[in-house]
Amino acid sequence: MDALKLHGLTKNYADFALDNVSFSLPSGSILGLIGENGAGKSTTIRLLMNTIPRDSGEVTVLGVDNRTPQFYAVKQDIGVVMDEANFPEVLNARQVNQVMKRTFAHWDEAQYSTYLKKFNLPDKKQFKDFSRGMKMKLAIAVALSHHPKLLVLDEATGGLDPIARDEILDIFNDFTRSKDHSILMSSHIVSDLEKLCDYIAFLHQGKLLFCEEKDRLLETYGLVNGTREELEHLPAGAVQGGVRISDYGVEAMVLRDRLPAGVKAEHISIEDIIVFLGRKEHRI
Repeated sequence: MDALKLHGLTKNYADFALDNVSFSLPSGSILGLIGENGAGKSTTIRLLMNTIPRDSGEVTVLGVDNRTPQFYAVKQDIGVVMDEANFPEVLNARQVNQVMKRTFAHWDEAQYSTYLKKFNLPDKKQFKDFSRGMKMKLAIAVALSHHPKLLVLDEATGGLDPIARDEILDIFNDFTRSKDHSILMSSHIVSDLEKLCDYIAFLHQGKLLFCEEKDRLLETYGLVNGTREELEHLPAGAVQGGVRISDYGVEAMVLRDRLPAGVKAEHISIEDIIVFLGRKEHRI
């Protein structure tokens, strides 16, 4: 079963439109949602959580349409971390525990306490006095402490130093070792997603350019360096997206299976794929 499925999802604003977005997240997997600022990542997450109304399309989360009354019960199985942790400023971590045990049916105080210690979070310090990194760690501790089946993370590693980020990524990876645990994660730190994710979905200006297995993307695309004339002589459709021009030549992203014999493509990163596809104004 898919942990979540979006089909034809559309949301129109005066100056932006999320246009006909469709993708799914298989259970037991991690999907990274990538896109520039304003691409529609946070809008997509709010739509799947039904915190804003959609104009058209369908959203199914853990097998339930998110506009039905049954979705309220399903929310018990979803851990959510948004780009800003929003707990009342006067509460401390110990008081947050008291609130959450009355909010989630499967709240696990022992597990929550373990995460507070693991993240080195004080239990008597008011939330308003937390650093951004501490706030995000508290939000992650809460999201993980009611035995969710699905984590929805919007820039959840923002504000964390590299060591803390690596620790959190290991926790997320361990979370999906259970076949009924899944993660949807948006982040501007593409290297985190490349390390962690099974699938990558790329939103650009409100449109979904692709949703594909990470390993297949890395197998499909490569980098070729040469002169503009050499690249122009490649078969039609070999060059994808824009190019990088420097004093040393031209670098282009290519489809490996479109290259003629003798032309080799170098390894490409997920970040490079995103950058090249987003630079079509430099297309050959």
